[in-house]
Amino acid sequence: MQPDYKKFLPHLVVFVLFIVASLAYFNPVLQGKKIFQSDIVQYTGMAKQQNDFRNETGEETYWTDAAFGGMPTYQLGAKYPNNYIKQLDLAIRFLPRPADYLFLYFIGMYILFLVLKVDYKLAFLGALAFGFSTYLIIILGVGHNAKAHAIAYMPLVLSGIFLTFRGKYIWGFLLLTVSMALELVANHFQMTYYLMLLVIIIGIVYLIDAVKKKLLPHYFKAVGIMAVAVILAIGLNATNILATQEYAETSTRGKTELTNNVDGTPKDNKTGLDYDYITEYSYGKLESFNLFIPRFMGGSSSEAFPKDSKTVESLMRMGASSQEANQVLSQIPMYWGDQSFVGAPAYVGAIIIFLAVLALFLVRGRLKWWVISAFALTLLLSWGKNFSGLTEFFIANVPLYDKFRAVSSIQVIIELILPILAIVGLHQFFNHFERDAEKRKALIYSTGIVGGLTLIFILFKNTLFDFAGPYDSYFRDEMGLPFVEAIREDRMSLFTSDAIRSLIFVILTAAVLWFFIKGKLKKGFAIAALSVLVIIDLVGVDRRYVNEEAFVQAKLVDEPFQKNAADDQILNDEGHYRVYDATTNAFNSGRASYFHKTLGGYHAAKPGRMQDLYEYYISQGNIGILNMMNVRYIIVQNKNGGAVAQRNPYANGNAWFVDNVLPADNANEEIQLLDSLDTKRVAVINKEFLPQVPNRNIGRDSTATIELFSYKPNHLVYEASSATEQLVIFSEVYYPHGWNAYINGKPAEYFRANYLLRAMAIPSGNNKIEFKFEPEVIQTGSTISLISSIIFLLILLSGIYFAFKKKDKGESA
Repeated sequence: MQPDYKKFLPHLVVFVLFIVASLAYFNPVLQGKKIFQSDIVQYTGMAKQQNDFRNETGEETYWTDAAFGGMPTYQLGAKYPNNYIKQLDLAIRFLPRPADYLFLYFIGMYILFLVLKVDYKLAFLGALAFGFSTYLIIILGVGHNAKAHAIAYMPLVLSGIFLTFRGKYIWGFLLLTVSMALELVANHFQMTYYLMLLVIIIGIVYLIDAVKKKLLPHYFKAVGIMAVAVILAIGLNATNILATQEYAETSTRGKTELTNNVDGTPKDNKTGLDYDYITEYSYGKLESFNLFIPRFMGGSSSEAFPKDSKTVESLMRMGASSQEANQVLSQIPMYWGDQSFVGAPAYVGAIIIFLAVLALFLVRGRLKWWVISAFALTLLLSWGKNFSGLTEFFIANVPLYDKFRAVSSIQVIIELILPILAIVGLHQFFNHFERDAEKRKALIYSTGIVGGLTLIFILFKNTLFDFAGPYDSYFRDEMGLPFVEAIREDRMSLFTSDAIRSLIFVILTAAVLWFFIKGKLKKGFAIAALSVLVIIDLVGVDRRYVNEEAFVQAKLVDEPFQKNAADDQILNDEGHYRVYDATTNAFNSGRASYFHKTLGGYHAAKPGRMQDLYEYYISQGNIGILNMMNVRYIIVQNKNGGAVAQRNPYANGNAWFVDNVLPADNANEEIQLLDSLDTKRVAVINKEFLPQVPNRNIGRDSTATIELFSYKPNHLVYEASSATEQLVIFSEVYYPHGWNAYINGKPAEYFRANYLLRAMAIPSGNNKIEFKFEPEVIQTGSTISLISSIIFLLILLSGIYFAFKKKDKGESA
């Protein structure tokens, strides 16, 4: 049976157009430039040591000393054996970054619409609407690459699910296995978790439908097939998942043994993140209209002032110079919502919102109900502390929900499902599923609802909204009430211009559809007109926030940090020690990690115990903690604002002997006993490790010595000499999942001291002590990945064989 190549030609054209659109939007990549992404800059600093190690040795270290005193590299781009699905992912992302992610947005959604049996022209339109959604573009601008990566594969996962539910078991299984495996490759489990919530909603709606239609055997067969596909997808990503799970238990996302906060008050949440941290970025209820009107609440936190700004005019009347005016303006947010920072509004598009409302009148069945249910749930959850009842319920009762922060990011599901509803509605509109009278009624109703609401906003804005920001009282006290009124007028101006803009797009879209109903515009031309309008609408907003100005010469991205005098001074010291950068928020910056082995760093899931020490002591200026972490240099600012390195003469060194032990009953005692502790002489040991301590009063040998003989991030060698058995403390982070200790080549036990350091009892005499990072999770995971890859390959070949065999018999796969 010969394939009909003409059927593939339109899809090939669409494929090429997606490439062109991706490169056109991010056209500076064609000049060799790279987008300057703030998060990726920080990641570059964090990952430099492991990348250098890989380039020099051809091996993976799986441990870095360049951040937080030491941590696994599992969440820093570690490469794993037998990770073949990652190779597939890299092959798909063949365009230069970030055009590769935009292309993934397009192609994934296009395939989903084809699975939903939507005309390829409408599928093309829907893919553009999804890919150019403002939130999906802005996350590329700031460097949330893993998030974008995970979102891009969401439509493919849904495609596999819908194919399986439709009875296309072979193709559904294969597509779901690959797409789910790719989704997990993205390594952004928060986005995958939100996708899971959407899939659960879809499953419930399909279950209800199966009960009504008495199709439960088919439903459970499909669910069983999908469960196997997901298990296999997990197997293909076994190393990353197992390693991440192992690390997560010890990170700020895991369970803490501390029951009290720094101020002594009881911790609200001991198994995940704190409520305030989870809900720090909670979307405002009124702010949700940003989905339809981009600058409904002023746009971003750094939004430009409107032309003919009343604020600027007010400053000029006060006699401010241009320089003084610019300085004041830089401190005044046009954004007047409740969030602490907003990079850009989560604009879905006026046209897509309008078409989604239209679809509510035309689309019937399962899709409509799971979209409505998912929209309602995710919108309410995105409000976070502004809808505290539901949020608190989910944190307390829904597994894993308390592991993720920035609840507003769940709106990615809205970004996904609204284009689906809108395009399926258009598909209904352009075909003969409904009578023209029904279509006209739906068009009139949706135009009246969406257009009428927008018109009300425009006409009654002064009554409905006050345009008052949370910081306006400060400007009122400093500059006077008239100045604040000028700020609010500027916010109102931005609101009005964008509301009118959205209304125009609604009217133009309604006009195109009206002309189609009247027979004055053919379907192809109508779709083309809508495509142009969607591109103008979305790209027009996107370019406000991510444009050519975000791109720089490649060298500035590849080498984002330049040495200063302090760095040069420190790097002259070739020993093994740590650095603490006090010129910035050390625990939220990857700069020092780029050059040194540091105590700070930048990561969303910091090592839990190190974060505890930071909150209890380091942030309070307690140098004793720096000493026991072997911080030899502290970077500070001089009088001229430059960076200088101060050598810390009190650093404990790489390892030292202690002559006394303070037992602690629990984690609270462990951390509290460190206050004012002489860590060079005394160690705090949790009671669970006391049996490994040779003697409480050890009787330290004053002639004993211990030195670091050899250093690699994953292999440390010490040479020790003592006349008697001694207790030694190492300035290395205690992480039992992979670090193995050896004395004279034989396995030895070590334990935790001083809340997060390593300790060991060593025998008398001359001894060679080694620590090797040999994580079993890598070997176990890579074996599972290899077996899963073989199983999938066999299933793939068998599936293709049986599918074509059935096709030859005139059956459908």
